[in-house]
Amino acid sequence: MRLEKAADNVFWMLNGRRRLLSLNLAKGETVYGERLFTIAGKEYREWMPNRSKLAALLFKGFSGIDIRFGSKVLYLGASSGTTVSHVSDIIGPSGAVYAVEIAEEMGVNLVFLAERRPNIYPIIADASKTESYSDFVPKCDFIYQDIAQREQVKIFLKNAGMFVKQGGSGVIAIKSRSIDVSMPSERVISAAERELSKKCKIVRSVRLDPFQKDHAMIYVRFV
Repeated sequence: MRLEKAADNVFWMLNGRRRLLSLNLAKGETVYGERLFTIAGKEYREWMPNRSKLAALLFKGFSGIDIRFGSKVLYLGASSGTTVSHVSDIIGPSGAVYAVEIAEEMGVNLVFLAERRPNIYPIIADASKTESYSDFVPKCDFIYQDIAQREQVKIFLKNAGMFVKQGGSGVIAIKSRSIDVSMPSERVISAAERELSKKCKIVRSVRLDPFQKDHAMIYVRFV
């Protein structure tokens, strides 16, 4: 069974079918029913592209993600913590992921997750109201956003301007149907790219079909 590095603490398992795995920070525990694999004495969690847009981005061939061991990550739209948990694996015990989620019921799951993974800091707040959590989030290396609010790009740039270090990077999941259900997805995504390019450098824009319909991930650097 051969492993090929995809990112810090993330590997492709090449054994007939290609699987994406992250090194499990909380050994013996799953988060959402994912499969566990033990290879050479280390435990890994399967990371599914239909459950996580960040995994889908990797499956679509993107490499060079700037989330690394020890990174500080601002995560907007944490939901119940599926992708957050894999970010937790990547950054390891010396890193930190500040997980912002607006829904209280999802926030409860995040709190339980943080009890098992001390590098996760759950914040129940609206990502458009940065002042409500500005006292809890330091300057971060990376920003990740996956929210369904209409002004997704504006919220992303506002948070990046306040919390991301100069020279940092980030990725935003564009949910075209949440922005404008009447407009074709490609037009919505193109408009988001134009808006982002005014404030940061677009590294790559990736459509996530067939894993996530009507979604794109836009990877940027703040220069």
